[in-house]
Amino acid sequence: MIKAFAKTGVVIAFILGSQTSTAQLITGKWVTIDDETNEPKSVVEIFEKEGQFFGKITKLFRQPGEDPDPVCEECPADDERYKKKVLGMEILRNMVVDDGEYSGGSILDPKVGRIYRCRLWLEDNNLKVRGYWGPFYRTQTWHRSP
Repeated sequence: MIKAFAKTGVVIAFILGSQTSTAQLITGKWVTIDDETNEPKSVVEIFEKEGQFFGKITKLFRQPGEDPDPVCEECPADDERYKKKVLGMEILRNMVVDDGEYSGGSILDPKVGRIYRCRLWLEDNNLKVRGYWGPFYRTQTWHRSP
């Protein structure tokens, strides 16, 4: 009886540990790649808070002539991020993990000020980020920051 309980405990610990490690794989810093230009745009740090995943911009890659410290002029006026600095802004919110995919949250594109329903998943050590606007979607591939 004790051996059976010990084996069950090991199996449960393994299952819980593997779910935690799967969820942790997206945490850390990611270089965002613009899906239209293939240029790096920013570094987003993804972190877990109370079982949900969030992401904030920690670095911007700016072209000559671009504002080095922009604010989100295009964000919806009723959103608390409106006219706030993009650097440090939380753009990914309330993502939950289910069977290796992250969904249920949203992502903000501060360039156009649009908030999209979002889905994330890992593919070939890259993070696939898909934003949905109604039936339409765009997918970006983010690379883990060194």
